[in-house]
Amino acid sequence: MSGSVRTRPEGSERGLNEAYDTALLDLDGVVYAGGDAIAHAVESLATAREGGMHLAYVTNNAFRTPDAVVEHLSELGVPADASDVITSAQAVARLISEQVPEGARVLVIGGEGLTVALRERGLEPVESADDDPAAVVQGYGGPELAWGRFAEACYAIARGVPWFASNTDLTIPSGRGIAPGNGAAVEVVRIATGAEPQVAGKPLPPMHRETILRTGAKRPLVVGDRLDTDIEGAANGEVDSLLVLTGVTDGPQLLAAPPQHRPTYVDADLRGLLTGQPEVTGDAESGFRCGGWTAKAGGERLELEGDGEALDGLRALCAAAWTAGGDSGCELDGGKALARLGL
Repeated sequence: MSGSVRTRPEGSERGLNEAYDTALLDLDGVVYAGGDAIAHAVESLATAREGGMHLAYVTNNAFRTPDAVVEHLSELGVPADASDVITSAQAVARLISEQVPEGARVLVIGGEGLTVALRERGLEPVESADDDPAAVVQGYGGPELAWGRFAEACYAIARGVPWFASNTDLTIPSGRGIAPGNGAAVEVVRIATGAEPQVAGKPLPPMHRETILRTGAKRPLVVGDRLDTDIEGAANGEVDSLLVLTGVTDGPQLLAAPPQHRPTYVDADLRGLLTGQPEVTGDAESGFRCGGWTAKAGGERLELEGDGEALDGLRALCAAAWTAGGDSGCELDGGKALARLGL
């Protein structure tokens, strides 16, 4: 991946499952939503695996253990081993273990995934600020996490105990819509204490380091649905990325993306792993072309002409928007152009 500012999605003559050795796949919004498999995910992953691509599942959700994730994937028809799952709980547990003595107590505000990951690192999970913890760790604890757990974190942090967070995703996708994520819970503790946690999860380097250590990937492709975690994490790790439009990112967000949120490739769903990617040609003066579409940046809005596959039109619009945005996000109105594409 080049260090220069990305101004258009890239093309690939080969299928992405052939061009990369490992897919680092997000789960929520990519493989499943609300517990159910996303359309085309199971069969696409099976084909990629059969072709020799290593599949690793990388999630900021610290609630479930790798074994629980594997059980869920198997129920959906996606064979996986626990070693194929990398969680933000594992990343934050490693981060803590590098800063506290072996066997140290850690106050856990979250679920079983954090507890298991801490024990894997030789640390002792505890439940109370009065248990003399050497660190506080906060991760997604599910919708039933009691309000009093936030108070325990605050008591310990006020005594000077260092605070860690598995991730700071403000939202998570569910079968009923968008729900509060761990980042929303972290904000509760931040507001109450005025403290700042050390964060391990995507898009920050500790998560990428954990992923590479556990997978041994040489030419990885990050596959995700979020610009501010998956795609930014790929940019921070200087690896390529595929954005799929099955989760939280929509057309206007993609067109307005600043450089660190611009994916290498854009596709509708995980079928994009199995295909080449069309090239976007042209320039700002003549227009950016992909398939049957041509996109330009006008005075106040993005303009789109032609017809063909909607995704080709979106890729052309990305090139026009990202070029116009330069080192920042594009502020031109893309609503009318996206409406033509049904996006």
